[in-house]
Amino acid sequence: MNTPLTLTCAGRPVASYLPHPTVEPGLSPRPYLHPVTTLGGLRVTEELPEDHRHHLGAGVAVPDVDGRSFWGGSTYVRGEGPRYLDNHGVQTHLGWQRCEPDGFVEELSWRAHAGHDAQELLRERRTVAARPLDATAWALDLSFTLTNTTGRPLSLGSPATNGRPGAGYGGYFWRAPKEATVPDTFTATKHGEDTVHGARADWVALSGEGWTLAFAGGTEETRGDPWFVRTTEYPGVGSSLAWEERVPVAAGESVERRVVTVVADGRLGEEAVAAYVREALAS
Repeated sequence: MNTPLTLTCAGRPVASYLPHPTVEPGLSPRPYLHPVTTLGGLRVTEELPEDHRHHLGAGVAVPDVDGRSFWGGSTYVRGEGPRYLDNHGVQTHLGWQRCEPDGFVEELSWRAHAGHDAQELLRERRTVAARPLDATAWALDLSFTLTNTTGRPLSLGSPATNGRPGAGYGGYFWRAPKEATVPDTFTATKHGEDTVHGARADWVALSGEGWTLAFAGGTEETRGDPWFVRTTEYPGVGSSLAWEERVPVAAGESVERRVVTVVADGRLGEEAVAAYVREALAS
């Protein structure tokens, strides 16, 4: 039963989390957050958009885990381009280690396909917390640990590692709603999709019609990952695990990342975003 979990912050509901999504296999079913809203009630996530139906709110998705797609949609094949393959994995909710109104700790199994006989490739521990910052902003703190449970080495990849330059997406990803105007994107020193996409920066912001999202790496390792940013084709931001090279994960070893997202009402500038990020990471 796909009963959503409601996250609250400052006494208000700010997000729904779907642990058992009922989406088709070709979308790589996985738990995700949607809708996520500002404290003022503006929705800042999108699910199943017509332009990329495999974009599911905010969550964790990897296009290539030893050839299995946990991203959904087509797979980029070196020398051929995008192809729709029967290679879609599924993230299965196993249980809660903690479940409170302001956050949870969840255990998930990344399996090669749907069904009880599917091989588990990764076991994940996901932690999500919602924290107030002030009357108009709150922070979503999401960390994940992916552990290789196969007993053999495997690796994580992306379309970029398979031959598509600039398409190093995979890991934490947030799909924002498409609006009449293209959102702004910026870091502390860069502005615009052309310069922000692929940048390594402590944070990156996406600002739309009455809202601002600021994504910050919560660990040194996360801050070393480039940002995947789209504004013109669609609005989305991700912290990229495999930007140019595959990430090897030995048997029993883990990959850990943490991204803190400031969710604010209003269109904010660099100074305001930087102040919120400092507060969010310190709290």
